[in-house]
Amino acid sequence: MSLFENTLAQIEKAGSLVNLDDEIKLILSNPQRRVRVSIPIRMDDGSLKIFQGFRVQHNNAMGPYKGGFRYHPQVDMEEVKALSAWMTMKCAVVGIPLGGGKGGVMVDPKQLSESELERLTRGYVRMLEPVLGPEMDVPAPDVNTDSKMMDWFADEYSKLKGKDMRGVVTGKTIEAGGSKGRSEATAQGGVFVLEEYIKDKGLNPKDTKVVIQGFGNAGGVAAKLLAAMDFEIVGVSDSQGGLVCSHGIDPAGLMTCKIEKNSVKNCGIHVEELQGIEGATCRVVTNEELLEQECDILVLAALENQITIDNADQIKAKVILELANGPITPEADEILNKNGITVLPDILANAGGVTVSYFEMLQNHDDKYWSEEEVAEKLKKTMVDAWKAVFENSQKYKCSLRNAAFVTALIRLEEKIKEKGLNKL
Repeated sequence: MSLFENTLAQIEKAGSLVNLDDEIKLILSNPQRRVRVSIPIRMDDGSLKIFQGFRVQHNNAMGPYKGGFRYHPQVDMEEVKALSAWMTMKCAVVGIPLGGGKGGVMVDPKQLSESELERLTRGYVRMLEPVLGPEMDVPAPDVNTDSKMMDWFADEYSKLKGKDMRGVVTGKTIEAGGSKGRSEATAQGGVFVLEEYIKDKGLNPKDTKVVIQGFGNAGGVAAKLLAAMDFEIVGVSDSQGGLVCSHGIDPAGLMTCKIEKNSVKNCGIHVEELQGIEGATCRVVTNEELLEQECDILVLAALENQITIDNADQIKAKVILELANGPITPEADEILNKNGITVLPDILANAGGVTVSYFEMLQNHDDKYWSEEEVAEKLKKTMVDAWKAVFENSQKYKCSLRNAAFVTALIRLEEKIKEKGLNKL
């Protein structure tokens, strides 16, 4: 099944639990707008290249389309369609007045210079300008895109409109109107959800071993936050491979080593020095092997489809926290559920990023900016309230947390679509 077919299957399953209106299901099964653009870019060597870009606007019943754009060689329309639908669900789960969108450009950003990336980003804005805007569609960072690129995005859109339109994009630098706490928000939101879960289960962080796939922005921040709460990080990986260690890993030291040595897999010999633990040992593992390590909590912070029908039975974690989008296929989800493994699902667990993006939109609109403490306090309340709603629905409908998250979103979407009469047009 494609990623979008996976999404439709999740909507179908959750919809059947709440007798979702067939017409509402039909509306949510079809993106409202799909845009494909060809972006001509003059390269540093003088040659001209054409890059393929995408933007899918899934549904705006709750509010303006919202969702990141990514730079990746495998970006395609099917992937972006699925991610845009997940954004619709994600915003509805946490109850913010935004809809779902997503975008991307088919490119390996590691092969481009900074000036080429800037021209690509500005070209993407120019091609999409007619369907963007603070009240229409507000992009954000995603895989391989960052705050500097969001600054370029806002600047280019503002030039096209002839006035300051910084609210067209979120995830900007603080200097350009970004929100404090935005870069940590995805991980922090997930940790708030995990805190509520372990509180309900009476687990002690000091006795809880954690493995993290994806030691980048979300995964690296999650490692730092969890280590500060006394969780023991015993395994990590990035795109090139991973490490599993006999003692806890210091995330700050490992991140420094990763930057110096290009991958965490090259940092094993430094563990004793970083940790100050005599005899500490680490072994290099593949990403696939990392997923199958014994641990209490497995954090998935990489890409889609990491746990599939082929490896689901080998997963030994007790709890999985999905900071990535769609890291578990529906077939694998069934196996994990049968094996008693709890999944804290992506549309709830990684919604901290879009929540603080919404906060950034509010701050841009009012031209008043909040402290980091205010952002964290508002984020925690949003995530805890969302957790409670999802948990209650899991009890009410006797279903997994993933199905309960979709149920929570679908109930809110059905109500809003009917309220606006969007099913009567």
